Amino acid sequence: MPGLAELFSLDGRVALVTGGSRGLGHGMAEALAEAGASVLINGRDAGSAAAAAGALRGRGLKAQPAAFDVTDRGAAAAAVDSIVAEFGRLDILVCNAGYTHRAALADWTPEDWNAMLAIHVSASFFLAQKVAAPMRRNRYGRIIFTTSITTLKGRATIHGYAAAKSALAGLARSLAAELGEDGITCNSIAPGYFETDLTKPLLADEAFVARVNSRVPLRRWGKPRDLAGAAVFLASESSSYVTGQQIVVDGGFTTTI
Repeated sequence: MPGLAELFSLDGRVALVTGGSRGLGHGMAEALAEAGASVLINGRDAGSAAAAAGALRGRGLKAQPAAFDVTDRGAAAAAVDSIVAEFGRLDILVCNAGYTHRAALADWTPEDWNAMLAIHVSASFFLAQKVAAPMRRNRYGRIIFTTSITTLKGRATIHGYAAAKSALAGLARSLAAELGEDGITCNSIAPGYFETDLTKPLLADEAFVARVNSRVPLRRWGKPRDLAGAAVFLASESSSYVTGQQIVVDGGFTTTI
């Protein structure tokens, strides 16, 4: 039987992390690279993706940029084909790209709503569909979605985001049910309140920050590094019998009243 270190090792694995040039995505990409994976860092901006990959290579880690818009199905499919052609495999997909939109219910437009579903749900579904083929050939795959504690708790003004993240949690379960027999697991990570560019408007509100901290048993917001353990766990052999699950990483926010 493999030892504990081998269970968490990603040596020889190839991972694609969407939205991996900053924030939570970069935290997870860095963790996968530290565990030994060759990581493709995706972002829409080629310069940012290249800079993020270069910073990891500067530490002796294996990382390359993979610049494309995840909502462009053709570009996403071409990127997967290119990765498989170069490495002969794609073992791990982390669908993390996304953003939020805040507006009162009456102010949401069809365009706002559709954009939330496009980047979070549709892009993740079609990427998962695309990577399933090479994963099936190799009888190994790890698909990980970044969801949110909004799959468990409601919050005003972010209706499209909450709906999209909840759909992703359901998608993880349905993919797990279909792909398990091929050696592919599908799970999600639900972060709580984290310090990222996405939450800058919230972090600027001192009263809101204090209110969140009063609800979090660990009394602080998360940092991207706090997702490292969950990402490596779900990407490695250590989670070989875990699929269709959502791991909440929120400092205890959703467990307290």
